Amino acid sequence: MVEAYLNGKRTYAVQSKEDLLAFIKNKKAILIAMNTEKILREDIRLREIINSNIGYPDGVGAVLAMRRKGIPARKIPGAVFWLEIVKAFHLGKTFYLLGSKSDIINMTVIKLKKEYPGIKILGYRDGYFTDAEYVEIKQDIQQRKPDVIFVALGSPRQEYVMADLIAVHPALYMGLGGSLDLFCGKVKAVPDWWCRYFIWEGLYRALSDMGNIQRWKRQLPAMRIIYKILLGRL
Repeated sequence: MVEAYLNGKRTYAVQSKEDLLAFIKNKKAILIAMNTEKILREDIRLREIINSNIGYPDGVGAVLAMRRKGIPARKIPGAVFWLEIVKAFHLGKTFYLLGSKSDIINMTVIKLKKEYPGIKILGYRDGYFTDAEYVEIKQDIQQRKPDVIFVALGSPRQEYVMADLIAVHPALYMGLGGSLDLFCGKVKAVPDWWCRYFIWEGLYRALSDMGNIQRWKRQLPAMRIIYKILLGRL
């Protein structure tokens, strides 16, 4: 699979979800959703984690930056792709989930078992744990040895945790951010028509929540990356 470096961070040019599924099928690595925030973030540790694993174009900024370099790529939304992994592998691989709030992780497990009969979830717990509890989580993962581990702690914390875990238990890891909230219906999905014509999902969420200043602040990096893409500085 063709790769490119975006602000020093390796990102694979994915053409379809099927290609990415085939690429990761037998991999023991961390899947990292490359969006504008991660591309522009000046974090040496995060960059090392990305470059040692599998970054894929989760956001339009990553896609446009790769196309600017002459590399065709397609956006693969992580909030949807993790379910493609479940769908493809749930009868042959085992799973473990870590992160989000207690009610959300519980709802997620119940819904996964209902929608994917036969799925083997070896363990799960929310993302609110102490250092001592984290040691227990790590030991639990080492003992149970799941094939696929989803971590929903928000970035870059989830990347730091996954890098720590993969060192003691090699498996396929994927950071989910707030994807479980979407899966459980706590957050509404961006309409297909918007994704088809406007692509920029963050702008839709900001417009849908006009009074949320934090949402608007999170759109500022998008302005920066457009500038850098136009000038070829990525």
